[in-house]
Amino acid sequence: MRRLAYIRSMTRTISVAALQLALPGPVQPNIDAVAAFVEEAAAKGAQIVLPPELFEGPYFCQVEEEELFANARPTAEHPSVTAMQALAAKLNVAIPTSFFEKDGPHYYNTLAMIGPDGGIMGTYRKSHIPDGPGYEEKYYFRPGNTGFKVWDVFGTRIGVGVCWDQWYPECARAMALMGGELLFYPTAIGSEPYDADLDTSRMWRRAMQGHAVSNCMPVIAANRIGAEGEANFYGHSFITDEWGDLTQSFGASEAGVLIETIDLDRAAKHRAGMGFFRDRRPQLYARLAEDI
Repeated sequence: MRRLAYIRSMTRTISVAALQLALPGPVQPNIDAVAAFVEEAAAKGAQIVLPPELFEGPYFCQVEEEELFANARPTAEHPSVTAMQALAAKLNVAIPTSFFEKDGPHYYNTLAMIGPDGGIMGTYRKSHIPDGPGYEEKYYFRPGNTGFKVWDVFGTRIGVGVCWDQWYPECARAMALMGGELLFYPTAIGSEPYDADLDTSRMWRRAMQGHAVSNCMPVIAANRIGAEGEANFYGHSFITDEWGDLTQSFGASEAGVLIETIDLDRAAKHRAGMGFFRDRRPQLYARLAEDI
């Protein structure tokens, strides 16, 4: 009886990290810089470490140049993926890894979920592809065809969306309904070329804090910083708790590692108590699935 009471009193926790850094390229220096921060995060106890989106080089989608398709690789051959696989196995950490994927004649903005043994647990192809000044992603990437994904790591289940996915509450809710307890978003976002005075960093954060509130679970977001071409990437990487409050955050220029130990059982208790999932009315939501 004493042992049973002890087991029941144990709390599930997970330590997560978000990386923020400049990624001006070329490829190997970028990968080396990310690897150094992954090492730092692991040394501080992180179990899941999130680098920014497409960290393999500068954010190339500012322009439409057909020669840039040559930088894409199949999943198992991509230098970002193979480097993070080796690092994950060495450090016993999980690393959601964003990269430019080539699959036959098709190209995707893809995330490889690398587990703590260094294996690829699966891939997620970015579902929502932006197209606008400075973010010409539809030229390079097909819309993802994997559907949303969740993965079981370190005694919890996580969902990962990629950058533009973070603006869509449907994405966050889908991953939560699939059993996700934490939401991760690797990102590359900054200034808008058509309006130098427009700073979307606050609304960017608030959108994801809203996902944390509505789904009663922590959100982890990692962005790059610095000037690249015509863009200035604004950082503001963060970690929230299940109430959507910021527990760790950077500003626009710091490079480093955010780390937080999250009480998964506390979040689960809050999620059950709020009743948001109990009181859903899916039969009323058909309009959400109509493409008209």
